[in-house]
Amino acid sequence: MGDKTKSTIVKTMIYVFLILVAVIYIAPLLWVLMVSFKTNAEIFSSPFSLPESFYLENYTFAWTAGKLGIATLNSFIVCGVTLVLSMLIGSMAAFAIGRLRFKLAKPCMTFFLLGMMIPVHCVMIPLFTRFAKMGLSNSLTGIIIPYLTFSLPVTIFIMTGFFQSMPNELIESACIDGASIYGIFFKIALPLARTGLFVTGLMTFVANWNELLLAMVFISDDAKKTLPVSLSKFVGPYNTNYSQMFAAIIIAIIPTVIVYCIFSNQIVDGLTAGAVKG
Repeated sequence: MGDKTKSTIVKTMIYVFLILVAVIYIAPLLWVLMVSFKTNAEIFSSPFSLPESFYLENYTFAWTAGKLGIATLNSFIVCGVTLVLSMLIGSMAAFAIGRLRFKLAKPCMTFFLLGMMIPVHCVMIPLFTRFAKMGLSNSLTGIIIPYLTFSLPVTIFIMTGFFQSMPNELIESACIDGASIYGIFFKIALPLARTGLFVTGLMTFVANWNELLLAMVFISDDAKKTLPVSLSKFVGPYNTNYSQMFAAIIIAIIPTVIVYCIFSNQIVDGLTAGAVKG
């Protein structure tokens, strides 16, 4: 068997494997989309067949009775504020650790990385009692703070690698030209590390968009609940309306799919660059 034939077989096996992986990930999503247009009777009688008619009332009920509109707005507020703060604070801390020379750089990095090892379950009760005393419970601010805290370690870890890989000549020439440390950061370092910002931004957005535990524990007011908490209301102890629940799930995942489709090229470039530089 020649080398060309072996190469063709290997490529074919790789493509077949990738197609199988794509089917495994996409098939459940397509099934949820399909059954979201069915009634409960259709789901139980023929769960894998196409819907007889597109039952759009499921989406109407999920959006109005399920109060997904206000829940979606709350999720956007929480995730948006957390995203902006984590990218700003995390990139500034990463620039200081990666580019500025001070003795506590490595201890600071170790301190931030410890945050990646602490499960949220370990700090949930202390956070709840502390926030209750501070008047932050049952408020969006009360979940933005822990979201930001748990998002910073990953952001700092990834962005530090991007800043450390930058040529020293750029920083030195900017210093010679009289640029301040803030000018170097905002005008030189941050634009060059935009691929890392896309990666960390998507990870932060998706993780906080899908977070359920903290939001369910800290928020009790229906007007302040986020989207994952509102989705849990479609499942009852004695009855579950599957068609409306699937419609609500589709509404919940649309923003993350749109964000990934828009920034997919930048995200892939950022992951590739991070892999090479790391």
